[in-house]
Amino acid sequence: MQIWPGAAYPLGATYDGSGTNFALYSEVAEKVELCLFDAVGTETRVELFEVDGWVWHAFLPGVEPGQHYGYRVHGPYKPDQGLRCNPNKLLLDPYAKAIDGTIEWDESLFGYHFDDPDSRNDDDSATHLPKCVVVNPFFDWGVDRPPRRPYAETVVYETHVKGLTQTHPALPDELRGTYAGIAHPAIVEHLAGLGVTAVELMPVHHFVNDSFLVDKGLANYWGYNTIGFFAPDHKYSSSSSPGGQVQEFKAMVRALHEADIEVILDVVYNHTAEGNHLGPTLAFRGIDNQAYYRLVEDDPRYYMDYTGTGNTLNVRQPQALQLIMDSLRYWVLEMHVDGFRFDLAATLAREFYDVDRLSSFFDLVQQDPVVSQVKLIAEPWDVGPGGYQVGNFPPQWTEWNGKYRDTVRDFWRGEPGTVGEFAARLTGSADLYQGSGRRPVASINFVTAHDGFTLRDLVSYNEKHNEANEDGNNDGESHNRSWNCGVEGETDDDEIRTLRHRQQRNFIATMFLSQGVPMLCHGDELGRTQLGNNNGYCQDNELTWIDWSNVDGQLQEFTRKVSALRRDHPVFRRRRFFDGRPSRRRGGVPDIAWFTPDGREMTEDDWGASFGRSIAVFVNGNGIAERDARGERVVDDSFLLCFCAHDEAIGFTMPTDDYGPNWQIVIDTMTNDSEGTLVKAGETVSVGPRAVVVLTRVGE
Repeated sequence: MQIWPGAAYPLGATYDGSGTNFALYSEVAEKVELCLFDAVGTETRVELFEVDGWVWHAFLPGVEPGQHYGYRVHGPYKPDQGLRCNPNKLLLDPYAKAIDGTIEWDESLFGYHFDDPDSRNDDDSATHLPKCVVVNPFFDWGVDRPPRRPYAETVVYETHVKGLTQTHPALPDELRGTYAGIAHPAIVEHLAGLGVTAVELMPVHHFVNDSFLVDKGLANYWGYNTIGFFAPDHKYSSSSSPGGQVQEFKAMVRALHEADIEVILDVVYNHTAEGNHLGPTLAFRGIDNQAYYRLVEDDPRYYMDYTGTGNTLNVRQPQALQLIMDSLRYWVLEMHVDGFRFDLAATLAREFYDVDRLSSFFDLVQQDPVVSQVKLIAEPWDVGPGGYQVGNFPPQWTEWNGKYRDTVRDFWRGEPGTVGEFAARLTGSADLYQGSGRRPVASINFVTAHDGFTLRDLVSYNEKHNEANEDGNNDGESHNRSWNCGVEGETDDDEIRTLRHRQQRNFIATMFLSQGVPMLCHGDELGRTQLGNNNGYCQDNELTWIDWSNVDGQLQEFTRKVSALRRDHPVFRRRRFFDGRPSRRRGGVPDIAWFTPDGREMTEDDWGASFGRSIAVFVNGNGIAERDARGERVVDDSFLLCFCAHDEAIGFTMPTDDYGPNWQIVIDTMTNDSEGTLVKAGETVSVGPRAVVVLTRVGE
């Protein structure tokens, strides 16, 4: 075999048409062996002699895509000093573009013997570890262009590759649960019909099924257990060829882009699948443990854990930061994705101990000409001290607004004294974002997400029901701010079922008509249930998949209607916060005004009333102009939104002529029969118990 010196950059395995360059960073290594595997698993070891800046490298002519490989790193094994090299453990390349196979849990994967955690285990792990794959980087993108849709026009659909596609009747069996399944016209048409402009895919980076779940017959369904930050997971691929998942993922992105839908990845750069000091040695731990992980300073045997998973990536070290930034750029430049949602993003700000908004990671993102130009969404918390950071991320970031979720849930379950905060969340959460120079679109508004109840379960269960997770119902959040409408779980009571349907419509209408960016959790528009399980992370089965044979068609149609209302009227997706001041441009009335049900403008006492559960808001579309499909300038309409969280109907009096002489009902979550009804200024509209009525101004 010919072995040429090669280059120290880029890291990973890079095929150029004539051969493959291999490069691996390790400062602690004393020797590095590249291990090549043939079709039957025979291993050939190639020692890497070239070292530049702690990067071990070589170029192998003739090594082509499809080649399986891994590494063995020789070096010190001194756990009490944070050093865990062991050449008997085959290691995955942190920069692998594809990984083939799954872990077969075995004691050889661990650095110690199970009966003695302080021992050293020199059993060879190669036969139990999946292998990295050299991939073909060439792909015919055609005329693919990222949609680059502004946040103000964005509707996010959080989804799971398998959960969305596994049971869809229009998909061939071989495409179900795959990237190709998402690219299927039936799925694309469903998304487009909802007005979705961006799919946010739950983790597709190659991840590990935890051994304790496998032992129970369960699986890490959600995928928040990454081991390969460059590799799309092969479990979601219909391709049988090694590395074929890369081409299939690219084809999925191309198909979604053709439908003007962006692709956002949920990424997990806060920890890896190697866990704590008792976890397996799969990659980073055996390559350079100190460089990649945050270790306890006074006892580096142990790992700092701000994630609840056993370890935390070391964003204080340039090598770990480079890994993250290289990965982000790869997914944008090579895979054409349009943005990222960062899991437990507060962890990435822990350069030292406390969360630091000005940490190195955010500095790097700010100046990066590639990453800074895509959508960046933070899950703005972690489990460490001071980890709840909603509203505190840098200006170019948007955030999952946990306060929006909590407030909207409280309002619709009838909690007293929520009107004031409900108004703040409905109008873009200026209290959280305006002070840092951000706009309403900094708020990703959601009521449900993968983590927690589905929307149907939110209105059907007061308590979690996670028995299927085999943890004694102790896992998952216990404080869900949910309301079962009077009966726990499924019921045949028509009155309760009607109320639950209305509550789901209330949540969807509130979310789509709030300022900010709405995020719909997949299946919520179809009435998906997990039977009260609010932590489906380990349920890769019918409990968590969308049941396409049993969908709520009326709820789906309602979601389409309210999404279209948002799309057609820029007053619901403003680029700036309301200021509440009258102006000639807006016809002499303010851009927003708040009213009590009797038609009075809200006073200080009204805002402070603990019993208030109803409110109306006028949003002035006069002066908000856009270009229509023909390029002509059009001025938006004005709307009055009436929210009633009481358990009895409330009469809402229309404002004075100043705000509009005539109004027409366009949305009523209580009934379709009222839509189109005309109401004059000063007249009263009955808003049903726990219902929303939206009226548009008509005539002059």
